[in-house]
Amino acid sequence: MHAAKPLFDYPKYWAECFGPAPFLPMSREEMDQLGWDSCDIIIVTGDAYVDHPSFGMAIIGRLLEAQGFRVGIIAQPNWQSKDDFMKLGEPNLFFGVAAGNMDSMINRYTADKKIRSDDAYTPGGLAGARPDRASLVYSQRCKEAYRHVPIVLGGIEASLRRIAHYDYWQDKVRHSILIDACADILLYGNAERAIVEVAQRIAAGEKIETINDIRGTAFIRRDTPEGWLEVDSTRIDRPGKIDKIINPYVNTQDTAACAIEQEKGALEDPNEAKVVQLLPHPRLERDKTVIRLPSFEKVRGDAVLYAHANRVLHLETNPGNARALVQRHGEVDVWFNPPPIPMTTEEMDYVFGMPYARVPHPAYGKAKIPAYEMIRFSVNIMRGCFGGCTFCSITEHEGRIIQSRSHESILSEIEEMKKVPGFTGVVSDLGGPTANMYRLACKDPEIERHCRKPSCVFPGICENLNTDHSSLIELYRKARALPGVKKILIASGLRYDLAVESPEYVKELVTHHVGGYLKIAPEHTEEGPLTKMMKPGIGSYDKFKRMFEKYSKEAGKEQYLIPYFIAAHPGTTDEDMMNLALWLKRNDFRADQVQAFYPSPMATATAMYHSGKNPLRKVTYKSDGVEIVKSEAQRRLHKAFLRYHDPKGWPMLREALERMGRSDLIGNGKQHLIPAYQPATDSYQSARRKNSTPAGSKKVGKALLTQHSGLPPRASDGGKPWDKREEAKAAALARNKAAAKERADEKKGKKKPLKRPVAPR
Repeated sequence: MHAAKPLFDYPKYWAECFGPAPFLPMSREEMDQLGWDSCDIIIVTGDAYVDHPSFGMAIIGRLLEAQGFRVGIIAQPNWQSKDDFMKLGEPNLFFGVAAGNMDSMINRYTADKKIRSDDAYTPGGLAGARPDRASLVYSQRCKEAYRHVPIVLGGIEASLRRIAHYDYWQDKVRHSILIDACADILLYGNAERAIVEVAQRIAAGEKIETINDIRGTAFIRRDTPEGWLEVDSTRIDRPGKIDKIINPYVNTQDTAACAIEQEKGALEDPNEAKVVQLLPHPRLERDKTVIRLPSFEKVRGDAVLYAHANRVLHLETNPGNARALVQRHGEVDVWFNPPPIPMTTEEMDYVFGMPYARVPHPAYGKAKIPAYEMIRFSVNIMRGCFGGCTFCSITEHEGRIIQSRSHESILSEIEEMKKVPGFTGVVSDLGGPTANMYRLACKDPEIERHCRKPSCVFPGICENLNTDHSSLIELYRKARALPGVKKILIASGLRYDLAVESPEYVKELVTHHVGGYLKIAPEHTEEGPLTKMMKPGIGSYDKFKRMFEKYSKEAGKEQYLIPYFIAAHPGTTDEDMMNLALWLKRNDFRADQVQAFYPSPMATATAMYHSGKNPLRKVTYKSDGVEIVKSEAQRRLHKAFLRYHDPKGWPMLREALERMGRSDLIGNGKQHLIPAYQPATDSYQSARRKNSTPAGSKKVGKALLTQHSGLPPRASDGGKPWDKREEAKAAALARNKAAAKERADEKKGKKKPLKRPVAPR
């Protein structure tokens, strides 16, 4: 593979003489105004064009422009014909195609497969501006428009669908999107390095069919080239016993060291292949080894092989030691080069320092684009995430190695932000995929290069991880001191198990950067689902909560934590959701919105959902299964437990609790989860909605933390008095039912069951 060449070291293309455009053109009229007779590269995107570094088309477009290329944008074209794809003319080099900042299916459908009524990336928030599987449709239309023009596929949709993947919406395994889209090459992950090299090499006259040595790319070939050693994935990770944790200090290319590690696993079957085992071969070189995954046809028909392929894919994600992968699709192979080398701080500054207008294209007039309104006064300070949460796509797309910008670059962007119309002095976020992973990395680059762990913080924080938050604290202080800046908020997700390692950071955050409430995501309270999510135990949350409350009190501020939880995640039982509901009630939380598990393409949790196996361990036909929540009824039940306070869910919860032998949680006392009575009408809910605190208000925390005692609502809660006769009738029926059950048990000679703890863990 080629060494990582700095982004700013390439020679400029001849069209550099035109200089940067105020906006990348979306019409022939704009091209005429710029003096262009044609575009060198045309980017087709499913999002509205916003010239802001939070939007993919803007970053890639401005980066290619800085290389000297003339770049046009076709945003949200009419996909019913090829006409919109021809409006800028034929590009001289290639089409760059992406679905947008989100997977088009996730953008359009809820976790319950219902069509969403809006699209945050469209002017006016209107739905229906992009097709399902937009990358695939756009690519096909580009081919219809100009058959001989190369198509470079990218973006998160292509990135997560690069391999044969389970499709939640069709409930089947689909081809690599590269096969169905008829594209020439696919760039996965953050593709700045790959797109620049592809553009430079095509501009130099190289055929796209010959470009097959760039990291972070996937392409189609007929066979394994000469000089490469092909290894079957089942020899690398043969289905068998559970892996032991790999010593991160071991150089996996040192066979002697590997032998020592294998001796330590004497309790395991000596015939079992280890993940780090190197096959004895005189020509074995990591950068000339390709791992053959089970073919599309095999993983389509065998869910266990699918889970195995998903596991191997995730084991080969560290740019320091990842090998190429290949997967057969019919008569051809889809080849996946190792992940891209992470960008340096200088390169990050270069990418984010482009002349972005920081506003939507003028063609949209006064129409508001909700996604832009949310981020227009925010700054992205880093990329990547080493958390490895199995339900999340960040690691698969951006990688686990943190790529951070310099203080100077970030402060400069805040200064530029002051010129944006509507800026009031409030920066809505300084963050990224995770708010507090800025400049955190492995203490030793060599250890990092050889490590194959999927997470640096699960099951606990790795001893080799540097958790020093001092640089981030310094950045916050510098940003607050800028003239014209009144307030800086932190809205990105916070990794609280890291934050507690730095009390100074928590104090800084709580004292200066919380706008009344702070959102964090423990996701669950029970060990079963948490281990399948690769999330820390609820004890880390409790520790952070104590620190948060302490520093809020010291600052004289009334502030609240708003925890997020997931329902119906693989590994979750009905009992787990019941215990989570009890925890919520005990801590006086009322979840307003409920998040159900969404099986996104290529995620580890999605492989669990599809196969019923756990790819975090070796996969075998006889290995223990994972509890999967698939039926609509059970998904509704799990969501009802999260919204235990909603009367609409009480009938379902009563039935479930009785079935689970937990009728002791039904009653009208504070110790009960839900009451025994049911409201006479639905007016209770509509009244609560009408009187609820507006979202975004500083009082929202208080509203969400309203104590629920199980008794009829107070007038201050916006509720209406219950019908006393209905309440008395329900209470009498409950008493009679309990008495009848007790008499029946006595007849059968059963002892009265002991009450279980309110919230066993």
